[in-house]
Amino acid sequence: MQSRLIAGALLLAALAAHAQTNVYRWVDKEGKVHFSDTPPPEEAKSVSQKRMGGGYEEQSQLPYATQMAMKRNPVTLYVANDCGTPCDRGREMLSTRGVPFSVRNAQTNNADKEALVKLAGTPEVPFLVVGENKLKGYDEDAWSSALDSAGYPKTRLPSQPPSEGKPAPSSAPAPKAPPGAPPSGSAPAQ
Repeated sequence: MQSRLIAGALLLAALAAHAQTNVYRWVDKEGKVHFSDTPPPEEAKSVSQKRMGGGYEEQSQLPYATQMAMKRNPVTLYVANDCGTPCDRGREMLSTRGVPFSVRNAQTNNADKEALVKLAGTPEVPFLVVGENKLKGYDEDAWSSALDSAGYPKTRLPSQPPSEGKPAPSSAPAPKAPPGAPPSGSAPAQ
């Protein structure tokens, strides 16, 4: 009798877990509204995603629009340990907007420094990459424009924790260069 009770409870739990799904709502180019359990096509407009069903533990999830922006236009911020205010302001802006980003330290990682020089032609930081868009120095208006164009939110949701840059895997430290006079809003990665 007890084994039947346990088997019934396990079956009920399996059915409840299976009943959970994501439902997507979007508008196609002809203005028709669609609901589906599969993600919408890339050209879809007014996309929203809801988790349906019960019996699950709510997890902090990024909004669907942010997930799509991340997929299409990943954000990478190149910094250096002694970058100071420009890098701090850049990180703060990305975090306030709820933009997930990765951080590459061009001062402590040779591979990151080489990648920065290849992208920017110089090791000056901060340097922001949003998809194919590359921005030298910290300029709030230029960064906002690039993030807006890429589809990132202007502010994070109240329930969304502030984003923190994810560090790149480290390798051998970069050699220190003599300090130079950086232009306003940027500093050389030493």
